[in-house]
This record gives sequence, C-alpha cells and structure tokens, in this order.
Amino acid sequence: MFIKQRPSWSVPESEVTPESVYLNRRKFMTGAIASAAALSIPGLVRAEDTRPGTVLDYKAAPQFSTDEKPAPYDAITTYNNFYEFGTGKQDPSRYASEMSVDPWSVEVEGECANPGKYALEGLLKPHQYQERIYRLRCVEAWSMVIPWVGVPLAEVIKRLEPNSDAKFVYFETLNAPEQMRGQRSLFSTIDWPYREGLRMDEAMNELSFLAVGLYGKTLPNQNGAPIRLVVPWKYGFKSIKSIVRIRFMKEQPKSSWEMIAPSEYGFYANVNPEVDHPRWSQKMERRLPSGVFRPNWIETEKFNGYGEQVAGLYKGMDLSRYY
Repeated sequence: MFIKQRPSWSVPESEVTPESVYLNRRKFMTGAIASAAALSIPGLVRAEDTRPGTVLDYKAAPQFSTDEKPAPYDAITTYNNFYEFGTGKQDPSRYASEMSVDPWSVEVEGECANPGKYALEGLLKPHQYQERIYRLRCVEAWSMVIPWVGVPLAEVIKRLEPNSDAKFVYFETLNAPEQMRGQRSLFSTIDWPYREGLRMDEAMNELSFLAVGLYGKTLPNQNGAPIRLVVPWKYGFKSIKSIVRIRFMKEQPKSSWEMIAPSEYGFYANVNPEVDHPRWSQKMERRLPSGVFRPNWIETEKFNGYGEQVAGLYKGMDLSRYY
C-alpha cells in the first residue's frame, strides 16, 4: 500500500496564502459547492464554463505547498513567456485573447493502451482538482510563487495505460497561426508547434502536475489555457502551455529549445545554480513581483528547492551535461 508522506517543505494553506486571498478562496468554494450538484463529475467544470475566470471546484493540497507568499494574480497574468503571442513579457496578456479554448481536445498517441482524441473534460475525469502552490523558476533568472489548480500528471497517465516500451512522454502546444500571432512572425526561430518532453519517471513523479487554473479560477489564455504542464523542479520552459497532444515514446523526443540552441538548453533543464547559462549566472534569481530599482534577488536552490522529492531521479548522472 502506498502511503503519502508530508514533504518537509509543506505547510498548511492558511499559513501560505495571504489572509484576504485565503478568505476569498473560501467564498469561491462556497459558490462552487452550490453548483456542484449540477456536475456529474466532482471537481470538473461544466463544458459551457471553460472561459477564463470561471471558478473551479477544488480541494487544497497543503502537502504540496511552500512557505512563500504567492505572487499577486495581476503579476502572474501580465508577465509571461508565451512566444506564440510574441516575445515581449506583456505580449501574451495583450494578444492571447485571440486564441479560442472552447471546445478543446487532446490527442493521445503512441505506446499506450488508450490512445485517441479526448475532450478536455474526458481526459481529466474523474479526478478531483487540487490546489498546489509551487515555485516557478525561469531560465532567465526570474521566479514567482503560483497557486495552481489541476490534477497530478501521474493520475492521467495511469488511465492512459502506457506500455513497457513507453520511456518518455512528449507534449505539443496548439499550432494555430491564425490565432497566435507569434507563429506568424517572420522573425521566429521556433519550428512550430512548440514541443516538450519528460522521462517517464519524471512524468510519474508526485510533483508533476497538469494545471487548468490558478487562484481558484480557470487559466487565462496567456498562462496556458486551458491545460498546461507544471514541473516545479525544472526551468519554466519545460512547463509547456495549451497542450493539444500527448505521445508515449520509446526514444527521447527533441524539445523545442533543445533544437533551437542545444548548447544552451538541454532536454533535462533541471534548476541547477551550479551550472551557469552560457550568457548569465544561475546562482541568483529575481523573485517577482519586484521593483526595478530595488529588485528582490534571492539565491537559487538546486532543483528549485524540491531536491528531496526528485534528486533520486538523477542519481549517477552528470547534471552539468543536462543544462
């Protein structure tokens, strides 16, 4: 029998979240519970309620939390890397509304017993949504603390039943140039669609998470609506957004940034302050929100502080080779 132990870095939700947000979340929950009787599947938003900002029915998971204060909602939703909408940090919040997320489906392929095209609600049922408060560390040396809502990736994978040949999980983002102006840019160096991947044991780790919301509401488009990956011990570019394809593979897939600049961005991309980016140090990070003239710089932790949960995945590997 599997017994989940509370990680050393976890604290109660009420100690993590600002009081005003914590109390407001309880108000959100009251409204969600009142409408839950209309849902056939606990924790699942009705198909007609997939627009950004819809309140989600979820349970807090304080065993997956941090003792740091989450960034404000406005900061999380206006400072983004999502090159499908442009390379500026504000481009996604300006232009992501051009993307349609309803209806949404995910194609499942490869080495598994249950391939097929899944409507979003079909892929996620019957799992209860959880709130997990994770640190996000960007390879550009900025970071945030974000309260995500979603489901463990491992639970979804188990239902898809990968076979013994499945050693890797590949993910692909929506490719829709008519909706995503960055994909129409003549100056883009990315071979669209955006691609990412994890080793199977990474994907099955208890921290790996499929997020469909933040701060108790559905994801805004600029944050990867309607479904994105969150892998908190890796640099942010591994947490692929707006997923439309999952493929179970025998061989290691090529990820987008690995193809663009293999000397700078490797497949594993674990947060490692001991290995500098070729063009800047990774020893420190700017915790957002932060002032321009008095930035909040803090020391970067190996595996983004999640080493207790994931270091064993890389035993015997030379991590300096897998930037």
